[in-house]
Amino acid sequence: MSPAPVLWNRSFILCLFNNLFLFIFYFAQTTILPIYILNELGGTLTQAGLAMTLFMLSSIAVRPFSGLIIEKLGRKKTLYLSESLFCLFAVAYIFADNLTALLVIRFLHGIWFSILTTVTVPIANDFIPAQRKGEGMGYFVMSVNLGIVLGPLLGLTLMQDFSYLFVTSILAGIIVLGFIFCFMIPIAQYIPTPQPVQRRLSLDDFMEKKALSVSVLALLISFSYASIMSYISPFADAKGLLEYAGLFFVVFAVAMMSLRPITGKIYDRKGPSYVIYPAIALFALGLALLSQIQTLTGFMLAAVCIGMGFGSVQPCLQTLAIQRAPKARIGHATSTFFTCYDIGIALGSLLLGLMIAKYSYSFAYLVCAALTVLSLIFYAVVVNSKLRS
Repeated sequence: MSPAPVLWNRSFILCLFNNLFLFIFYFAQTTILPIYILNELGGTLTQAGLAMTLFMLSSIAVRPFSGLIIEKLGRKKTLYLSESLFCLFAVAYIFADNLTALLVIRFLHGIWFSILTTVTVPIANDFIPAQRKGEGMGYFVMSVNLGIVLGPLLGLTLMQDFSYLFVTSILAGIIVLGFIFCFMIPIAQYIPTPQPVQRRLSLDDFMEKKALSVSVLALLISFSYASIMSYISPFADAKGLLEYAGLFFVVFAVAMMSLRPITGKIYDRKGPSYVIYPAIALFALGLALLSQIQTLTGFMLAAVCIGMGFGSVQPCLQTLAIQRAPKARIGHATSTFFTCYDIGIALGSLLLGLMIAKYSYSFAYLVCAALTVLSLIFYAVVVNSKLRS
């Protein structure tokens, strides 16, 4: 029996750390920025929300163009350009001493975040053996999930004893270190198959059709996940469990990481359906539990189900989207996937907020659970049928 292809090669590890530092910065800055706006700049809650919204708007607007940019510039130039400008704007936060400057930085920063997070995926994918794509992409996505936990933890812990200026300087140093790592990654340049000269851009320049059905499924899943990202803290407060909101995310992360080595191997050996069906079902169960909880035990049980479910299905869908595209179109597939994923988060945050205001948290979480069940049907009828064909 031949030995298993090496997954933990030097280049893949560098990709992981580069991505981890990127998302530690992103989630730490997202967490501490409202505190800075409210306490030091004298801003309002609306202005703090605007700082978050501007970043997401520019990111979503640019995302469909990211695949085209990668195709025109190549992966190496796109990585160097987007990461250098992302680092530049990360440092710019240090000098943002008024609200106007900060909002401009947020808007421009979102552009380079969108391009950077698109190009890092096909680059990392190149260093994952073909037989271990599910496992490898699972670990790559786990670097994002670790950023979700470590970023806010680092940012909030430092903000207790230090100023925003000092904390932002530390975070800028972290992202610059990740930038140094990217120069150590041997990035291959792919020469695309010559195409007939087009007088105008077509839909294929902005999206990968073969990844569209998987990306729509990601949109449905991320819409429901927005209920966790945006509203778990006020929900916990309404239930008298606010002091345990941080613990919810810790349990969520531990549950997610506990299954990651297993689900990746199952994906590679058995196929995506063996992971996606139970993962979506677990996610739906966790949301349904959340809608009914009254105690800390129920709150933590919901965190376990949501962590195992969402934490398993997200990397599987991303891997599936990449695998459905030709190698030269992986950038477009990644762009299509994240465009739909970001739209789901944005729509979920907006519409669920309106739903909570009119009805209740319990109603909103039940709706998310029902939508997640519908996404399971969508996978069976649309996505899986195409896989079989």
